Amino acid sequence: MTVSFWQQNTREAEVSCDIAVVGGGIIGCSTAYWLRHLRPGLRVAMVEAGRLAQGASGRNAGFLLQGTAHDYLSDRETYGDDATRRLWHFTKENRDLIASELRSALFNLEASGSLSVAGTEEEDERMQAAVPFMRADGAPVAYIPPLETNRRLTAQGFFGSLYIPSGATLHPAKLVQHIAEASEARVLTHHRVVAIETQGEQVVLETPVRRIRAGQVVLALNAYLPLLFPQLSRYVQPVRAQMFATRPLRPRWLPLPVYSHEGYFYLRQLKDGTVLLGGARHLHRAVEVGYEDTTTPALQKDLLAYFHHHFSQTREAQVAQRWSGTMGFSPDRLPVIGAVPGVPGSVWAAGFTGHGMGYGFRFGKLLAEVALEEPRPAGLDLFSVSRFEEPAAVAAE
Repeated sequence: MTVSFWQQNTREAEVSCDIAVVGGGIIGCSTAYWLRHLRPGLRVAMVEAGRLAQGASGRNAGFLLQGTAHDYLSDRETYGDDATRRLWHFTKENRDLIASELRSALFNLEASGSLSVAGTEEEDERMQAAVPFMRADGAPVAYIPPLETNRRLTAQGFFGSLYIPSGATLHPAKLVQHIAEASEARVLTHHRVVAIETQGEQVVLETPVRRIRAGQVVLALNAYLPLLFPQLSRYVQPVRAQMFATRPLRPRWLPLPVYSHEGYFYLRQLKDGTVLLGGARHLHRAVEVGYEDTTTPALQKDLLAYFHHHFSQTREAQVAQRWSGTMGFSPDRLPVIGAVPGVPGSVWAAGFTGHGMGYGFRFGKLLAEVALEEPRPAGLDLFSVSRFEEPAAVAAE
């Protein structure tokens, strides 16, 4: 982006603030919100390379789910019983905070519940086995047998499912915009940060538009973090997700969001009948890594095949729009928080592994608490970079 003589002479050459939050997605905007909430007098600047919600925060299906990207039994085996329970409640608190702190009507929050649907017999068995553990951990769920699952979804070919009453949907881009406005932070869009350095006790952010001086910086860049700090690429890898939207289909038959086949397919139907469907990445792992914003015929064909196979009434459906988005995957599929290299007192977060909406608003509170050096921020031990004792290779699963 170039700047004309006239533009340069009609705006500030520099902006000063107490804390600069880099990244205008759900994590960055939520962090700005909670910084102002916890310390109302703070001067907070939100710095975004494009427009708000330009990245994954504005390109997802708008699900507000609880838990991680994988099933409850897998989480217990991977993270342990206590951490799995705490992760569930962290994401449940995220959902509750969005409903209580924000104006739900402005981003179309719909408390419909959600349905995790098994695509195989083995997945079905794991769902049933998880129910007593989830209920004991305070996660009320109901198992629905295959026949009833397919009947409720007007579908065929699914196995059983878990109904999660706290699941919800929303308009993700409107949510991000609302949080940014509610934060009352200074929003600097189209300011791509190209370098960060310290000068005395200040942090200086260089952008093609102007220089930004801050006391601290919070980097909420997720997949794009390694472009600014390549040494952090060990903690986050860019992975592409693809989706499509149909023309409105009537009557509306899908009353709640569906997360199926271990989360590798996900779909919802809007009130006007439009169906949003994404996934199939696991069928094309090698080509779905990187930053290229494009869709591919092969993966889109697999999305359509899934759609037609399970919902035969959609065979005449017309696809109105296709798009992709870049997610940030961590080595162990949980978000990561760490200190910004060479910038004392500053912090970064990345690796939300396709579930940024499920963590985002609550995670912004945690990041704000870490930046403000609040004592014992709840949940920090779950996400701290210190859990990686040695550099790990990132595997996009």
